[in-house]
Amino acid sequence: MNLRFIDWIWCIRGNLALAPGQSSDEAFERLRSLFQKQGTTHQTTGETLTFRKKDQAAQDAMSIFEGGILHIENQAGGAVLRYILTSRALLFCFLAPLLFLGFAQLNITLGKLDKQATEAAKKAGKDTDAKKKADAEKKEIKLNPIDKMLGAPEPEKPKKDGKDKKEEKKEDKKFSPTSGYVFAGIIAALWLIGRILEDWLIRRLFRKTLLGEG
Repeated sequence: MNLRFIDWIWCIRGNLALAPGQSSDEAFERLRSLFQKQGTTHQTTGETLTFRKKDQAAQDAMSIFEGGILHIENQAGGAVLRYILTSRALLFCFLAPLLFLGFAQLNITLGKLDKQATEAAKKAGKDTDAKKKADAEKKEIKLNPIDKMLGAPEPEKPKKDGKDKKEEKKEDKKFSPTSGYVFAGIIAALWLIGRILEDWLIRRLFRKTLLGEG
């Protein structure tokens, strides 16, 4: 499997034209200041610069990256800097929504199991209630003929409350997957914003450094 089709998730690729007349040695000399940071090691071989970062400081402008390769190609229209940078932070941010989607699916499964158990318990309870009701009807107090003639009211039957409905609502909310979907959506949006933003920021950083504006 060619990782090129999926490594855009955690890799940032790009190219940048060097200033007219700027040599690869001069370009690397200016870029080298970006790799003289805490926790950063780099090596230049010919037209290629390779770097690695470990325990880098948060103040490092390239702290989100763990490593990368910068290569300068001399073309007819002028020299071009090509780079590929890798970031575990982008990868973790991309995978995090899958974890929350897993939690949401787990809640759905648990909800179904709980519903089945509740329905079974209710069925058993209904059978018991039916028996109790039948016994109660046998023992139901009825007015004697004299009381009826005198217009006495029939005994009131106990009213049913909304307890069952409240319990059903609580059960529906107990294993709701909504929060899992919400967190997954938020983190996915953060990954997308970060992926676009870091691409733009690193390109601007390289351009300013090559032009001596950094």
